Amino acid sequence: MTRTVTARMIAGLLIIFASTSLHGQAAGFWDIPAPAEPFAWPVTDRAVIDQLVALRDAMSDEERVAQLLMVSWPSEAPSAEIMRWIRERNIGGVKVFGWNGENLPVLSDTIALMQRESLATANGVPLFTATDQEGGWVRHVKGGTSITPGNMAIGASGLPYDAMMSARYIGLELRALGINMNFAPTVDVYINPDAHVIGPRAFSADPVESGVLGIAYYRGLQQTGVMATAKHFPGHGNAGGDSHGMLPVIEDDLDTIWERDLVPFRMLIREGVPAILIGHLSFPRVTGDDSPASISRVFKEEILRRRMNFDGVVITDDLYKRGALDYGIAEGWDFPELVKQAIEAGNDIVMLSRTPAFDGDIWRRLISAYREEPNFRRRVDESVLRILTVKYAYLRPEERVTLSPDRQELADHLRTEESTRFFLDQAGRSVTVVSDDAIPLQPAPGERILLAGKDPDFFREGRIAYPGSDEFRFIGESFYQSDGADRATFARLVNAYDTVIFLLSDPDSLQVLQAGRDGSARIIVYSTLTPIYLDELPWIRTAIAVYGWGQESFAAGYAVLRGDIEATGALPIRLNGGDP
Repeated sequence: MTRTVTARMIAGLLIIFASTSLHGQAAGFWDIPAPAEPFAWPVTDRAVIDQLVALRDAMSDEERVAQLLMVSWPSEAPSAEIMRWIRERNIGGVKVFGWNGENLPVLSDTIALMQRESLATANGVPLFTATDQEGGWVRHVKGGTSITPGNMAIGASGLPYDAMMSARYIGLELRALGINMNFAPTVDVYINPDAHVIGPRAFSADPVESGVLGIAYYRGLQQTGVMATAKHFPGHGNAGGDSHGMLPVIEDDLDTIWERDLVPFRMLIREGVPAILIGHLSFPRVTGDDSPASISRVFKEEILRRRMNFDGVVITDDLYKRGALDYGIAEGWDFPELVKQAIEAGNDIVMLSRTPAFDGDIWRRLISAYREEPNFRRRVDESVLRILTVKYAYLRPEERVTLSPDRQELADHLRTEESTRFFLDQAGRSVTVVSDDAIPLQPAPGERILLAGKDPDFFREGRIAYPGSDEFRFIGESFYQSDGADRATFARLVNAYDTVIFLLSDPDSLQVLQAGRDGSARIIVYSTLTPIYLDELPWIRTAIAVYGWGQESFAAGYAVLRGDIEATGALPIRLNGGDP
């Protein structure tokens, strides 16, 4: 009791004196001297490792098992259940999903509360606070955070500087919120046009370029103290499906993925990336069965640990995704057994998008296995040491991401004038002219122009670039299938205008565009996100590509169309079988 009370009192002082050293805590994580070089990985100081082993051995069974769990909560404010996990078991981490990340002051207060309660536990081990803030398409923390051009725009400029600075500005925003781990960079090598869930999240179709830009991105996060997490190991870029709704099966052998998909991961591991997120992706020619990589010992132990020499933390993608659930059902496992099997397969952290019941089936299965099965106990203890070591490297230094974020300081760090200017410039550097029969587009007097698409910023910037233009906004909202009324309307409108600027972004818009193929208007395709759909349009004579979904990207694209700036971007993926 005395130890707990002391820790709570000291944690309160830490919040008050947030800028001072944490050396004064009575016992536990904060007794270990801070590293001489912050954010250096791997940790090689034998004395420090011995102290971390001693810390692990002093933890209770419950605290050790709980370190392997990274869970979410169902609302903006923290739930009573997740706070109980933190207070009573010092759980390893929390994951911020989109439903947690709209109200940034509330999110900041929530993270401060969670870390405060984590520090008040017996050993005071801080939480991993993680999210997906890749840039571009995937941005789980919204509110006032930056909308960036994204990875494929970085691939189009080809500049490691753009990757590093994008990550640095993203990291500074996360740092202000108290988020210390980012599930980025995405280094999937984008070679399959049906890999829709990856698309513009990839840097390139080239493995080495993906690795170089991934390293630069990692270095940018490193400057802010935010932990980078390379994903989706072993590579989602040749998957024809989305593991949110199915288990993609990839018929590549180990030699193929070693020289392609694994190249960026190999490069990042050599540079010291501390964490890797593993996907629900089946490689039967590698594993010999239909298990997803996330539940496969082959990928963790034989490939990642032994062959690639990775000793950081391995994190599963959300185990509630269908790719994992369906495999567990096929194996005859209930969900608690799926979680246990993920740990046995070599994952250090299992991610759960829901908060498990505090004394529910998942917990009972894990804690009983830890106490009754020696091999499972050894497996958990290995992971606990890795987790503590990464936390020591990133959360023990004074330069760490704050454990007590202040909502009053958010405005000074979100969408700053400096970052806004950079992302506008970066968007401009990435614009790519794919085919050119009408650039610059400078309308003749009386020329009728139609803007067609479904993004408000596309129309907003289009009205600025071409005043007096008319608009056609799609009514259909599907990603994969267009609405028949949209196709019919566009087929009619394409004969009523001289020029159509058409926003191409997904299979839905591709189908609408194809409906206007025989019309009389000149059609200029304005591709956003992935330009892969241009492969289906050999009849289009003028097309540009931008890669973001924000105002800066649309403004940059129109500036190229008007001839205000020169397009310097290059396609980072293959079209029509060509080289990227």
